[in-house]
Amino acid sequence: MGRFVWGALALIAAGWTTSARAADLYGAPNTIKQSLLRHDSWAGPYLGGNLGYAWGSVANNPTKPSGFVGGVQAGYNWRNGTWVLGIEGDIQATGAEDTFAPWKFSNPWFGTVRGRAGFAFNNVLFFGTGGLAFGELRATTFGLTESHTNAGWTLGVGAEMEFAENWSAKVEYLYVDLANSNFVITGASNGYRFGLIRAGVNYHF
Repeated sequence: MGRFVWGALALIAAGWTTSARAADLYGAPNTIKQSLLRHDSWAGPYLGGNLGYAWGSVANNPTKPSGFVGGVQAGYNWRNGTWVLGIEGDIQATGAEDTFAPWKFSNPWFGTVRGRAGFAFNNVLFFGTGGLAFGELRATTFGLTESHTNAGWTLGVGAEMEFAENWSAKVEYLYVDLANSNFVITGASNGYRFGLIRAGVNYHF
């Protein structure tokens, strides 16, 4: 699965770069070029939504919750030449869950607050990201349910492309580690660690 994620990111990034070069070579309309390559491109606030898929494992338990993920993100970018720095926060609802023997673990929601640093090439931005993660881990066994909200960390990479004035599309991979906490009903210290690949759209104000 890890090779698939990195391969998908590489293919998408290459496709976006090729598209940008093709537009230059074959004479895209000047108005489109100017909007995509304006000096303040990528700078300022933005708001958007995303969809993706998460898969992972629970510490000290054989369950491996996975499922679809969807949510919203907001952020702000600063640009200095080809370098772009920013901060982004998101909140996600997830269907990630798994059952093994008497235990069921699920991750109903999570969020992140991250820094972003990247390099802008024409209308494509390549970036790395990392910061704080937090979310709920829920355990159920024999009709009893126990939930903990844990904090942890996240790291990832991605690419984003401006496809129209004020609009961009992105794809990114995040690794999220929600730290362990002691669950009474399992008698163990459990936490959730997972990978996430998602695509999204942003509107830049």
